[in-house]
Formats: sequence, C-alpha cells, structure tokens
Amino acid sequence: MIHFISDLHLSPRTPGAARIFRRFLADIARPGNSLYILGDCFETWVGDDDMDAPGHRDIVAALAEASAAGLAIFLLHGNRDFLLGPDFALATGLTLLPDPYVLSTPEWQFVLSHGDALCTDDISYQHFRAQTRNPDWQAAFLARPLAERHAIAEHLRQQSEAAKSEKSAYLMDLNPGATDDFLRLHGYATFIHGHTHRPATHDHIVDGIHVERWVLADWHETQGETLRWNGVSLERQALYA
Repeated sequence: MIHFISDLHLSPRTPGAARIFRRFLADIARPGNSLYILGDCFETWVGDDDMDAPGHRDIVAALAEASAAGLAIFLLHGNRDFLLGPDFALATGLTLLPDPYVLSTPEWQFVLSHGDALCTDDISYQHFRAQTRNPDWQAAFLARPLAERHAIAEHLRQQSEAAKSEKSAYLMDLNPGATDDFLRLHGYATFIHGHTHRPATHDHIVDGIHVERWVLADWHETQGETLRWNGVSLERQALYA
C-alpha cells in the first residue's frame, strides 16, 4: 500500500495532530508499505540542528522507528519546512525527494508536488519562494544562531498568516494554465499535491486527455487524512484522534 499525506504542520502547538501521526506511522510500519509526505510535515524547520526541539524529537523518533520496521518513507519539502536536510534524513531513515517527483508503479504513474510552485498568481510569494530556495540564502540563514533563526521563522510565520487574510482566494490556489502546462510536461500523469488546504479531486482535460488532480487535506488536532493507492484505485482515509 502507498500512502500520500501533506500539510501536517506539526509543532508544539499541535500535540493532537502529532499523536495522530505517530499512531498512523505505527499502524502502517511494515515491509511493503510506502509513505510519501508531500511537504509541510512541520510548521517550521530552522535547521537540522534543531531536531531535539519540543515538537520535533518525538516525530523524528517515530519516523526512525517506522523506517526500521520496514516502512519506506519519502519526503518533499513544503513552504514551511524547506530546510529539512541530510542530517534529518539520516536520523529518520527517510529519503528526500525533488519537487516535482514522478512516481511510477507497475499499474500507474503519478506526479507528486507540494503544489506551491504552481500558485503563480501570487507574485510576492513566488519571489519569497525563489529567495528562500537559493543555496546562498539558506547557507547564510543556517549560519545564524539557533535562537535568532527561531525568531526570524516566527516573524515570517506571523507575516504569512496576516498576508493570507488579505489575499484573494485565487492567489492562494494553483493557476489553471500553469497546472495544465505542468500536467502536459509530466505526461498527463495523475497529479497529487497539498499546500492549498482545499482537499478535492479535480478533473482536467489537457490536449483532449483526462487527467485527475488529487488535493490532499491538511491535518488538525482531531483529524488527519491519508490518500491510499492499493494498486487499483486511490481512496481517502480519515484518521481520527
């Protein structure tokens, strides 16, 4: 079974979501199962030297335990945890993947992404995204003291929340033209992503070809969601506290 999840936004502020995630990992942790985390596993991540922070330590341990039990875990960066790095991957036993990533199974082909790169109408966010993905910017940020990084991350988080309240809904969703171009570029594969917190299944007709786009749900204190591929079809499964 292959599971797809996104937008858990785990932090000390969300102990309920963390409990759901740890139980979910324990339930699926066996050989033959795979888990793809499509970004924003954590609300913030200021560097791999912060793995022992409250809200991180237990999740790192649970991921490592699930990996050791045979679960194959893969992760794409989100807009909140784009600084997850090789030390985190080593500590948890998971594999970091590029965004986008094409997943081919014997039965079907999927293209996976966090989704934020296709919100092209939000010009200010795309400028911020380009800046924070720049290796020089990341190196300079990671060279700052840990406490300073936390303060900057909290300031950016508050700015982001304030900005979202003022933006039109279409700015925070995928641009239709950019999405069709993306589907065309990736061979009309079934597209799975998160980021928008608007779970739905969309039908696209691109060059006369029907393509499905599955938007993953964000997690809350009492409920999460996984999208499961059983080799025949995709199905959503709610996860409760």
